[in-house]
Amino acid sequence: MRVFITGGTGLIGSAVVAELLAAGHAVTALARSEASAAGGQAAGADVLRGGLTDLDVLRTGAEQADGVIHLAFSNDFSSPEALAQGIAEEAAALATLGDALVGTNRPLVTASGTPHAPGRASTEEDPLPTVGPVAGRGQSVTRVLELASRGVRSSAVRLPRTVHNQGRGGFAGLLTDIARRTGISGYPGDGAQRWPAVHALDAAVLFRLALEQAPAGSSWHAVADEGDAVRDIAAVIGRRLDLPVKSVPTESFGPLGPIFATDQPASGAHTRAALGWEPTHPGLLDDLENIEA
Repeated sequence: MRVFITGGTGLIGSAVVAELLAAGHAVTALARSEASAAGGQAAGADVLRGGLTDLDVLRTGAEQADGVIHLAFSNDFSSPEALAQGIAEEAAALATLGDALVGTNRPLVTASGTPHAPGRASTEEDPLPTVGPVAGRGQSVTRVLELASRGVRSSAVRLPRTVHNQGRGGFAGLLTDIARRTGISGYPGDGAQRWPAVHALDAAVLFRLALEQAPAGSSWHAVADEGDAVRDIAAVIGRRLDLPVKSVPTESFGPLGPIFATDQPASGAHTRAALGWEPTHPGLLDDLENIEA
């Protein structure tokens, strides 16, 4: 299968590209910069130059592919305005990719986040949020899944709060960056809130399985660790960076503060049973031991 992928040179995307190539698929990766293009080519992918806002380029990539995986996002969480802009750009990109595949029955796999289910671990059946700072992403993914009625084999791989590799990535990676910058390995509230996690190499396998097997309109949970307490995550970060570990105001985490403060474990039991997905790489707390001071 010829697969067009956005975000193919990031922490998750590079793992997905390697997984696809190892499984015998051909890959065309969207590349915004010379560095990204060089990285994609070095990994063995063909490259299509352009960014997430280059809608004509996205349309061409999708039309020339047998399937599409969307992973790109601005990842600018510096302000509510920057986050909103990133969400709007992604919405337009997904609409373009979806329109290009209408009536083809080709797969379109997009990334999402695991939802919050009060008092329990969320499952694949739970809806994505329709309120809050990232509600727009949920709305975009919902529209992608609705393309199942228009001849697109659309699916969503819901990623947990931390997708990690060698101690980098996800919300835990943001906590590490904040700790380096502030000199405190902080967590909001009492730190008992739980974040799910998955190793990037395990997530990559699930993206491939969804591309190959997922029924139209389906959602899947790339969850290996159902939920680690944030204070435990901060404790490993503090020890690795030799910094104090303590509670800090939720507001200090910017627009993501309310999300950081929420207990949001997630289950991937249905995904494992239905797609035969089985994570094999280190869990988050073990992987954070790779952080270097």
